[in-house]
Parts: sequence; structure tokens; C-alpha cells
Amino acid sequence: MTLSVLAAFWAVSLLFVITPGADWAYAISAGMRGRWVMPAVAGMLSGHFMATLVVAAGVGSLIAGHPLALMLLTLAGCLYLLWLGGNLLLKPAAPQAGLELAGETGSRWALRGFCVSGLNPKVFLLFLALLPQFTDPTSSWPLPLQILLLGLVHLCSSLVIYLMVGYGAKAVLGTRPQAAKIVGRVSGAVMIAIALGLMLGQLG
Repeated sequence: MTLSVLAAFWAVSLLFVITPGADWAYAISAGMRGRWVMPAVAGMLSGHFMATLVVAAGVGSLIAGHPLALMLLTLAGCLYLLWLGGNLLLKPAAPQAGLELAGETGSRWALRGFCVSGLNPKVFLLFLALLPQFTDPTSSWPLPLQILLLGLVHLCSSLVIYLMVGYGAKAVLGTRPQAAKIVGRVSGAVMIAIALGLMLGQLG
């Protein structure tokens, strides 16, 4: 695998990461809570890493070849996004001014972040379609190892962008509670729209 191939993949991966979606909405929500950006981002990255492992192991092709399994994965992800987006829409995140809400922990934010990305079939299908395209069957590196390397490049891009989004939301909205509530509701609406779009895609 050459550096030019890695650079080309990084450019494509970056375009994917900088496109606002459910991950952005979740990072913004964590940023407005103040201290939960790192756990939230770590959770989302673990979901992306799981998708990379699934594709590298060849399981991705098996799932994609079974419509029922793919539909169940899609529905599970959609239902979770609907639940998370509905909560944000009805109870938008607001700056906490150093206060913690009952039950909020870093592990919970990490778990929810994992579910946001790990249960998102759009992420899985993108990896399934994208990662193998940048591998070289003639390389001395095994294909699973090449896919893992590409996945790590994507994780690095995601780490930088999602941290910027989360801490940017904290800096910009931390002292603007009304603006934070509006952004929180918009984030919730984005999650709901993504979930409904995926569900309609399955029905279509």
C-alpha cells in the first residue's frame, strides 16, 4: 500500500467526516453539556472501529448479502436515532454552568456515542463500499491488515473533526443558553430526519 493511496483515502474519508450528520449532532450535544466531549467522541470512534473490524473480517459482505439481516440492523439503528433525536428535540441540551445532571456519566455518553455510530447502517455500508476500493490485492500486506490501516486513518480524521465540533459548540454556545437550545433541537431534528430517511430507504 503506497502513501499516495493512503492520501487519496484520507481525502475521501475527510469529506465524509466533515459532512454534518448524526455524529456531528451528538458531538454538539456533548459539547453543550460541557465535560462530555471526550467520552462521546471516544464512543463514536469505537463504533467506527467496530465497523472497520467487521469489514476486515469479511463479515460485512455476509451481512450485506442477506437483506433480512441488513434490514434488522437498519431498523435497530433507526429506532435508536429516533429515540435519541426525540429526546434532544423535546429536552434540548443547554449549558450546565458546571452542574451535572443526575445519572450523567462519561461511560453513558461513550455508550450512547458507540450506539450512534455503531448502529448506523450508513456508516457500515459506507465502510463496506469504500474500504476495499483502496486495497491492493498484489500487496505483501494481507487485505484485512490493509483495511485496518485505512480504518485507523479514518479514525484519526474523525477524532480531530469531532473534537473540533464538540469543543467548538462548548466555546460558542456555552454562554448562550437560548442559542444552545435551538441548536439542540436542530441536532435532534437532524437525527430524526436521518432515521426516517434510512427507514424510507428500506421500505423503498
